[in-house]
Amino acid sequence: MKLEDILNKVDHTLLKQESTWAQIKTILDEAIEYHAASACIPPSFVKQAKEYVGERLNICTVIGFPNGYNTTAVKCFETEDAIKNGAEEIDMVINIGWVKEKKFDAILEEIKAIKASCNGKLLKVIIETCLLTEEEKIKMCQIVTRSGAEYIKTSTGFSTGGATKEDVCLFASNIGPHVSIKAAGGMNNLEDAKAFVALGTSRLGSSRVIKSIKGNAPTSGY
Repeated sequence: MKLEDILNKVDHTLLKQESTWAQIKTILDEAIEYHAASACIPPSFVKQAKEYVGERLNICTVIGFPNGYNTTAVKCFETEDAIKNGAEEIDMVINIGWVKEKKFDAILEEIKAIKASCNGKLLKVIIETCLLTEEEKIKMCQIVTRSGAEYIKTSTGFSTGGATKEDVCLFASNIGPHVSIKAAGGMNNLEDAKAFVALGTSRLGSSRVIKSIKGNAPTSGY
């Protein structure tokens, strides 16, 4: 597997609460240098980031992040605002409490509403696998397949765990052919990234993969 084939799948990510523009700019520069798929950054930086990178890089941002319990109206507004500010990709968090209450119709309608707010831009649905049972993960694979979203994503990186190989395999067995997989969190280096790609992952949400290539991978954090 060629290095560029891994890097082209990376959403180079910085979502820490204390992130500054100087740190975001570094992420953008690294993502451009290593030909990443996108840079995934907080919504408040999207407009400034898009003005900085122009057409050199896709800007991805997060909606309802990291807990997912915003109202649907708020999530749709966030999405519309992000697209207006220049985001090409949206990573939304589902309402996990609704999963526990089996409000699956409400979850489906919310994802559809946010997809409509994307105005044709790419939507990835974060289901936070570390908080779900296997049965709930399978149900979410089915819902995301029906929703029109392009991706199902494992994790925010802000809960009790990140992506696992077992969850990626579970996704691959239960999503429709038009849905792709994004693994996020739990990748420390290039070898980890290769392993996830080999299992069928099309996107990798990580701050560490590119930094590990540069030889300065952080010891902790998403």
